[in-house]
Amino acid sequence: MRPFFPTLNALGLMLGLFGAVMAFPLAVSWWLDDGATYAYDEAIAITLAAGFLLWAATRNGRRDLRTRDGFLLVAGTWVVTPVFAALPLLFYLPGLSFTDAYFEAASGLTTTGATVLTGLDTLPISINLWRTFMHWIGGMGVIVLMVAVLPLLGIGGRQLFKAEAPGPLKETGLTPRIAETAKGLWTVYLLLTVACGFSLWAAGMAPWEALIHSFTITGLGGFSSKDASLGYFNSVPVEIVTMVFALLAGLNYATHFLVWLRRSLQPYAADPEIPWFFAVLVLSTAMITLFLLPSHAHASPAETLRYVSFHVVSIATSLGLATYDYTLWPMFAQLWILFLGSFAPCSGSTGGGIKMIRAIMLYKQVYREVIRSLHPRAEAPVRVGGANVSETVLHAVLGFSFLYMVSIVALTLVLTASGLDVVTAFSAVVACINNTGPGLGAVGPAGNYQGLGDFQIWVLSFTMILGRLEIFTLLVVLTPSFWRR
Repeated sequence: MRPFFPTLNALGLMLGLFGAVMAFPLAVSWWLDDGATYAYDEAIAITLAAGFLLWAATRNGRRDLRTRDGFLLVAGTWVVTPVFAALPLLFYLPGLSFTDAYFEAASGLTTTGATVLTGLDTLPISINLWRTFMHWIGGMGVIVLMVAVLPLLGIGGRQLFKAEAPGPLKETGLTPRIAETAKGLWTVYLLLTVACGFSLWAAGMAPWEALIHSFTITGLGGFSSKDASLGYFNSVPVEIVTMVFALLAGLNYATHFLVWLRRSLQPYAADPEIPWFFAVLVLSTAMITLFLLPSHAHASPAETLRYVSFHVVSIATSLGLATYDYTLWPMFAQLWILFLGSFAPCSGSTGGGIKMIRAIMLYKQVYREVIRSLHPRAEAPVRVGGANVSETVLHAVLGFSFLYMVSIVALTLVLTASGLDVVTAFSAVVACINNTGPGLGAVGPAGNYQGLGDFQIWVLSFTMILGRLEIFTLLVVLTPSFWRR
């Protein structure tokens, strides 16, 4: 057990810091006197006590984290933290089971936005705030937040950051010190959140609703304070603001950071993912709109474009907010939108899926193989952003994509074996592994995950965490060779 003391010690510190984060909804609850204060009092006390006991019991084993420790801490944090994040919900909603509370918390922290709760309109503001605040914490990654703090506590964070950060962030040193990078990314994230909140307020939302939904949008989560999601507001200005900030959150935060650091828009022009990102969204919006017009799914072409464009952006970026039950559309349109969340978000964004950069590499690799079939001796390197992609990277992308597809198939089979119909099972797995939220069938935007059994809920909780950690981080920890010292 002693070899794991450094990881457990860091986990104890993180739980302590996570308990401190709960002071925000506690303060809101106390200020508004919304009746949920006791739930946060108990949750904070338990979380702080657990964190302190774990830290104290392992403090003699502290040292700088190694690669193995980083993977274990990242996986452990994403599995353990929802237990404590669920406590305010458990204490305030006595009829809520631990299974459902864990699912709700995991959905919040992984920015999935799948919910098992109803009656959201009647919940205290602080409870809905906590649900969406979990999106905000998990959006950039609670691990990255802690990396900015851990060096102050004597724990190195570089290995931790590399295990958590997706895409190019693993390879790019944006600043000389990793803590400075994490702080810079969080600064940009905070500024974007503030801008989103004020924009929603200006668009007609009440201040608390604007704050709650700004956490959801910048975190690309999907939780709302309304059972009808964003459709409750029935406001074009609100939808436009949501789309604009969802698009910004769907871009690489490393690119945002470089724009802010250099005070120049040039990094946007140099980002190879951005043209593909917007091309996919524009093409999808146009094609689905044209497909729906003959069926008269909506009263006018303008109304069709309104609903299609919003849901293309919302699902493609893995935001997951809805203004209409798009499962009423023909199945072709439903599936097209569902699959957009599998690859559209850019690497280094708060979105889910395999990320656009991997999709670009897969496309160019397939194109290269076609060229080689016609011209076996042709030199056809895969180039992204003007640079050659190494064979090592291409093999990693192919391996990840294979695991991604195998995971979807295997988990869908597990859910269908448990009694779910194939549409609900498949779309739930796709929605959860992509951290999108709403699926099709019983888990579509007009429903939720409340009707699923406990076993199915645990499978999907695992699926959300698997997707949030981009599969490899969690699977590495689950392999027998990882535990051989």
